[in-house]
Amino acid sequence: MLIDSFGRQITYLRISLTTNCNLKCVYCMPPDGIPVAQSEELLSNDEIVSIVRSAAGEGLRRVRLTGGEPLLRKGLVSLVCELAAIQGIEEITMTTNAILLERMASSLAKAGLKRVNVSLDTLDAEKFRRITRGGCLDRVYKGITTAERAGLQPIKINTVVVRGMNDGELRDFANLSVDHSWNIRFIELMPFGNSKDWGAGFPPADQRYYSVQEMHKDLAAFNLQPADTPPGNGPARTFRIPGALGTVGFISPVGEHFCESCDRLRLTADGSLRPCLLNDNEVPVREILREGESVIPALHKSLACKPQAHALIEGNLPNLRRMVQIGG
Repeated sequence: MLIDSFGRQITYLRISLTTNCNLKCVYCMPPDGIPVAQSEELLSNDEIVSIVRSAAGEGLRRVRLTGGEPLLRKGLVSLVCELAAIQGIEEITMTTNAILLERMASSLAKAGLKRVNVSLDTLDAEKFRRITRGGCLDRVYKGITTAERAGLQPIKINTVVVRGMNDGELRDFANLSVDHSWNIRFIELMPFGNSKDWGAGFPPADQRYYSVQEMHKDLAAFNLQPADTPPGNGPARTFRIPGALGTVGFISPVGEHFCESCDRLRLTADGSLRPCLLNDNEVPVREILREGESVIPALHKSLACKPQAHALIEGNLPNLRRMVQIGG
């Protein structure tokens, strides 16, 4: 099995398929974007399948596909089909902005994708356009409804909460869980390559953080009750509005970190294993693969350097990559 130095069993791999994205969300990407990786720098579909097959033999059970925006990846449907066929892999899921989901949801479901998490930070169309620097909220809604019809559910909505940007919408988001079997998940903003000016109308860096404690206070009138965590809800602490079909969750990497239960590794699009999102240590595997060697020693090496917890409180911030280059 994949066991790290602190006794945590690693059963979950997040795979970034691309650093490209069709949105430029202010907290995730600079206005002029990031350098585009050349195709030979990225893992091929066959290489990704090879890594997952090796990891599955060591105890990996779940895979989440991320980006950038994973729906931009060429050959995505066939990749999902190959990953879903690997012995030992129990679930393939995806995090997406849903812009392209309407046209791809059915094919992905047939290929073996089980669920989608949709990144959505506002319910206001004009604010969505500003946050994403040009995105269309209507396309996201169409993607969500198409995914539901295709069976990619329960839908999870990931909302990064930023003071002065969308903190006034928490009640509106929570209300979505009443009539929909959606899992609404509020996420604290992480200090991750996003400290620069976001432009007119957005808060300065030292005013953006909105704690999970403040979120709970905002939602106190809903009388949230602790609920069983839905499958694949990861580190979210989960609640339910009495009588609601869906749930409300909180992911608090800063205010109430969840490192003690971390069960994951990350694989970057250019072929490095990253043991911790908030730590820059990485173990390269791309050249190992291309030299025909086993990646299993690299998998265990990445476990050996997985920290017990992040060190944000000590001021140790990751700076090697931006969030869009890791996949969250």
